[in-house]
Amino acid sequence: MPDASKVTIYTVAERAGVSISTVSLVINAPHRVSEQTRARVIAAAGALGYRAGPAGGRSAGGTRIAVAAPFSTYSTYFRRFSGMLVRARETAIELTAHDLESAASVDAPLLDALPVRRGIEGLIVMGVPLGSAAMRASREAALPLVLIDVRRARPVGDDAPVVLLDDEAGGRMVGEHLRERGHRRVIYLGEPQLSQDYISAGMLRMQGLAEYVTIEQVRSPLDTDPTPALLRALSGPDAPTAVMANHDELASRAWRGLRQSGLSVPDDVAIVGFDDGPLADGLGLTTVRQPFEESGRVALDLLLGIAAGNAGPVRRVDLTPSLVVRAST
Repeated sequence: MPDASKVTIYTVAERAGVSISTVSLVINAPHRVSEQTRARVIAAAGALGYRAGPAGGRSAGGTRIAVAAPFSTYSTYFRRFSGMLVRARETAIELTAHDLESAASVDAPLLDALPVRRGIEGLIVMGVPLGSAAMRASREAALPLVLIDVRRARPVGDDAPVVLLDDEAGGRMVGEHLRERGHRRVIYLGEPQLSQDYISAGMLRMQGLAEYVTIEQVRSPLDTDPTPALLRALSGPDAPTAVMANHDELASRAWRGLRQSGLSVPDDVAIVGFDDGPLADGLGLTTVRQPFEESGRVALDLLLGIAAGNAGPVRRVDLTPSLVVRAST
C-alpha cells in the first residue's frame, strides 16, 4: 500500500477516474453521488489508505472516535451517546458526533463514506446500516468498527460487532400485557420505511406483538399528525382498542390527538410507547424501557477492545428491555 501520508485527494481522484470535486462530494455529501461512483471512490480511497480531513492523523486530545447516528431525528440516540461519554470520562478518548439521515426516511440508507475521514481511529454507527463499500473501507484501513441498533437485511460476510436490543422480546412484553388487559386488536403506529435493506426495530417489535394480538398497522411520518389515521383505524364495530407506538414521542402525539378528539385514555383506548424516559414518566405512559446508556457503554468497550487487539470472540451483544406499566393502559 502507498504511504498514506503522501496520498492526497488528487491521488484518489486519479485512481477512481473522477474529479476531485466528486471525491469531495463522496466524503461530505454522499447522497449527491450515484451508488456506482461512490463505491469506486471508496474502493480507491481504501486501497490507497486515504482518509479525508486535516493531516496529522491522531487527534491532539487522544484517541478520536467518531459516533454516527440520526441524532437530529431521534433524540434517544443522544442517550446512547451519553453512555459513551460517561464511559470515556477521564480518559484520552475524544468522541465526535456525526448526524445521519434516518434510515427509515431514505430509499438508500446504506452508509458508505464516513470511515475514510482522516484522524478517526474508531467508528461507532447507530441506527443506519453500512454498505459493502464502507465495510471494505473500514477493513482495509484497519479501522475498528462497532454497530448499535443495526440489522442488515443481507449481511456482508463477517459483519462488524453489534450491540442490539431484543426488540422482539419487547413486542412480546407489550402483547402479553395488553392481552391480559382484554385487548385483542392493536394498532401498531410507526413511521413509513422506504428501504428494505435493513431490518428495522419496528419490524421485530411487531413480530413479538403479533404472538398475542391481531395487529393493524398505521404509518405516520414524524412531521405529520397521526390523529386522522388513528381515528379511521379506531372506527367500526371490530376496531382495535389499543395503540402501540414505535417510540414514546409518537405515543405522546397519539395520546394528545385522541384526547382532543374526545377519546379517553385508557378507558376508550390504551396506549403503549417504546423507549422510556422523562416524557413517558411525565405522561404516565406505559412503555418498554430500553437500556440506552448501557448500550453506549458496551459498544465503546467493544471498540476499545478491538483497537487494543483484545476483542475476543464476542461479535454480538443482546440487551434485554423491560416493561414499565403506567396509567395509559
